[in-house]
Amino acid sequence: MITTPLIEARGLRKHFERPRRFLAPAEPPVRAVDGVDLRIAPGETLGLVGESGCGKSTTGRLLLRLIEPTGGAILHHGQDITRLDAAGMRSKRRAMQIVFQDPYGSLNPRMRVSELIAEPLVIHGVGDSASRASRVQRLLDLVSLPSSALQRYPHEFSGGQRQRIGIARALALEPEFIVADEAVSALDVSVQAQVINLLRELQRDLKLTYLFISHNLAVVRNISDRVAVMYLGRIVEVAPADALFARPQHPYTQALLAALPADHPAQRRTHEVIKGDLPKPDANGLGCRFANRCPHAQSQCLTQDPVFHHTAPDHQVACLRIADGSLTL
Repeated sequence: MITTPLIEARGLRKHFERPRRFLAPAEPPVRAVDGVDLRIAPGETLGLVGESGCGKSTTGRLLLRLIEPTGGAILHHGQDITRLDAAGMRSKRRAMQIVFQDPYGSLNPRMRVSELIAEPLVIHGVGDSASRASRVQRLLDLVSLPSSALQRYPHEFSGGQRQRIGIARALALEPEFIVADEAVSALDVSVQAQVINLLRELQRDLKLTYLFISHNLAVVRNISDRVAVMYLGRIVEVAPADALFARPQHPYTQALLAALPADHPAQRRTHEVIKGDLPKPDANGLGCRFANRCPHAQSQCLTQDPVFHHTAPDHQVACLRIADGSLTL
């Protein structure tokens, strides 16, 4: 049970307004994130999973205030960073960094590795040129890259090496919280394992806290302490990783895990196909987002907004039928 979270989101929302077309009526906004509550403890890795377009990456960027929320609060050590001005937020950014999905697109192709890693130090005015050069060298050692990499450009490295450069840059300002946004999804499976092991080692040695965003459930299970499942801008289930994979309780979580390949070729899994059309993200927000695709939905699910229900002290599910006891999963 989390008592003193490092990062907390309360009722976090991000609605994107649609451009107004000439002589056309205004369209409702896209509810990319629509009332998210999350708590991440110091030193923890929280995995955030869900299908493409559910709002995972938007949530990660909101927590860092890389994009401005429509509503809700984002707390860092109990301080609401949505109320900070530019100067106050600038100091906070040293404590919160991000590792992006594309290790090539996130690196300036015209800058050498030494410049890429030193750039955050220069922007925040940390040290002089000599101390920055020493810090860059230590960061390269941390991510297991040779000194010869300093004078090379991003295109001269493999995908895994480029992601190590991105991780080194994220660590330059000695942050305590890192959002890893699909940080291994663009890498080969063998390289994914190497980068995951590196992230674990860095977390242990540097006392880091991660929000690990991914659609790869196997990777999330491997690295996460707890897992939050997201569907159409809402969190539908949060639980310790082992508990969630052993006994998923929300119907959407069950469907996600049923789609995983069996551990052995001789084993067979019954794949329960999710039926129905995916609701539009500009829906009015009434009722359960999964109701029109859920095999257990009843009329109340279409009109009542589910809230989190504790099925165990550290296992929460947003499902009306579980909350009222009419559905046991």
